[in-house]
Formats: sequence, C-alpha cells, structure tokens
Amino acid sequence: MFSLIKKNSETKARLGKFKTSHNEFVTPAFFPVATQAAVKGLSMNDLEQIDIDGLLVNAYHLYLRPGVDVIKKCGGLHKFMGFNKTIITDSGGYQIFSLERLRKVTDAGVDFRSHIDGKPFFLTPEDVIKIQLDLNSDVIVPLDECVKYPTSHKDSEIAVNRTLKWANKSKICFDKNKQPQNLFFGIVQGSIYPDLRKKCLDEIMSLDIDGLCIGGLSVGEPEDLRYNILSFITDNVEERYIRYFMGYGKPLDIIEAVSLGIDLFDCVIPTRFGRTGTAFTWKGQIVVRNALYTDDKSPLDQECKCYVCRNYTRAYLRHLINVKEMLGVQLVSYHNVFWYKTFMDQIREAIKDNKFLEYKTGFCRKYKEESCEDSC
Repeated sequence: MFSLIKKNSETKARLGKFKTSHNEFVTPAFFPVATQAAVKGLSMNDLEQIDIDGLLVNAYHLYLRPGVDVIKKCGGLHKFMGFNKTIITDSGGYQIFSLERLRKVTDAGVDFRSHIDGKPFFLTPEDVIKIQLDLNSDVIVPLDECVKYPTSHKDSEIAVNRTLKWANKSKICFDKNKQPQNLFFGIVQGSIYPDLRKKCLDEIMSLDIDGLCIGGLSVGEPEDLRYNILSFITDNVEERYIRYFMGYGKPLDIIEAVSLGIDLFDCVIPTRFGRTGTAFTWKGQIVVRNALYTDDKSPLDQECKCYVCRNYTRAYLRHLINVKEMLGVQLVSYHNVFWYKTFMDQIREAIKDNKFLEYKTGFCRKYKEESCEDSC
C-alpha cells in the first residue's frame, strides 16, 4: 500500500506513494476533516476541483447520527457522501475521551453518554471496528486511549497497555470481517515517555498493520517535547509504514513534522479558520473581516491561483463575512483548503528536487516574519 520513493539527505523528510482501493496519492499529504461526512462549507464538487487526496471522517459522530444502518442502506460511506477518493475513519477515541464527564473507561471498552442527548452507549474495541467496516472505510483505526498532558508515567503506562489490548482485539476482529478494500492502521500512544512509545510501537508493528497513526501528541505538551517524541518515533518505526500524525495541522507545524519523517496529516484548521474569516497566505495569516480590508481591492493572496483569489477581492469577502452571508466563510474556506493543497504540493516538489531544507527555511522565514497570526 505504501512505497517509499525518495528520502531527503539533509532531513528525515520522505517522498512516498500510498494506494487504496479508491485512489493513489503521493505523500507528504494533507486530508481535510469531514467530521459529519462533510467538510464544513464545501461541496464535494469543490473538493474535486481542489483535487484533495482524501478525507478524514469521524465514526463516532456518524454512529450517533445518522446511524450506521442508514449509511449501509445508502451503499456505504463513499456513496453516502458522493466522494470517490480515500476515506479514513477515526475511531472516535479522542472524541470519547475528551468527554470526561460523560464516559467511563475499562479494559472491556468505553461506557459513555451521547454528547447530543445524553443517551447511554457501551462500545467495545470490536464494536468500533465493526462500525467502521460497516461504513466501508478505506482505512480503519482501532479504539485507543489518549491521555492529556501532563500525565504521570504510571497513568500513561496504564493507557498504553489498554491501547495495546484493544489493538490486539481490534486486529483479530478486523481480520475476521474485512473486505479486500479495507486497510488497518495501528495507533501508537505513550505520551512524552520514550520507553512507553517504544513499547507501544513495537507491539503495534507486530500486528501486521498497513500503516501507523501517531496519537497523544499536540495535547498540551511543549513544542520541544512534541518534536523529540516525533523524532524518536520516526527513528524507530520501519520505513515501509506510512506515518500519519492525526489531528495536526498548522503550516509551520506541518513542515517541521515533515522534516522529522511524517507522511500524512489531517486537521480542521483550514475550514475552522475560514469560518472566522482567517485566510492563509504565503506571508502568513490575514483576518479578512478586519477593518484594514474594507476597501482592499487585492485578492486574499497575490500568489494563489484558486477560484476565490482569481475572482474576489478582500473587500468583498470582508463585506460578506461582516453581514453574515454564508458565502463569505465558504469562499475563505475554499481558499484555505486550496492553499493547503498547494502547500503540500510544494513540499513534495522540494523533496523531489533535493531542495526541501532550502524550501523549509525560506517558507518559515517568510511566514514567521510577515504573519498576521496574532491578530486572529
């Protein structure tokens, strides 16, 4: 499923190719998030025009609404959404564990109450796999226990042991029920503790996985600890596995993670920021709803070739957002997703041309020096 094309000689950045039953794409790559089976503000036609490589969809949310049976009757997740490229389904573990007041965790599974109406549910690791198989996702992720930072070594070890128990149960269930198009990714936990990360990584790789998810980072830990753990993981994982950093997605974070050997990302940031009127540009972020852009006739980004930048001014977009016309946030979100796609295209091209470090240095200097991020 994953093949390594090229390694950068100055960093750990890699160029690869990943194939599923629906499409093949080159990595490093970024997947927009379609939590409820939709990327907020964008149609599937928009996503096709932008030529995104795939989506992350949340199994927990779809399990609650509209329900797995509805999606099965509609022919599976791809037909239900009208999307014909790779879909990864998140197990919902992070969402469940973020609802601390609504759930109880045991080795048997998770007892929780719906965040929608309080209805009680109990899900085993096997249940979570069967839900994703019924959705007919391309890539299936097992239930895991994500701990927040800071967490003691003892509590992190308990979570790692539980994650590994669930991973073993999940893989057995997956192997019994999978179809040829389904792939299984393992997920590595262990907080900021290298020994726990190594233990989890080694046991997950022994399960004959199709790819590796990195979880339990970007949950409050300092940046240096995060990058140290990322580097430790990529030093110890076999090259044949695609490395997927779940839920990680600001541009400067992405390019640093790529330099440490990460292949795949997903995040809500492009559309979440779009809904606040914040646009990504090659000089940093701009908050187009601000008064500064009242009569600004320039596009969001002079260098961008997206439909929005070719047709609309900052002044018009600011007007739409400030009078609460939904078109405004839709257009900014479209631009942001297009910008991310272009950003990943440029990263891949730089790795291919042996110029990644040069590209990274130039991008970070320009983005940091001229970013309007603080005004968000």
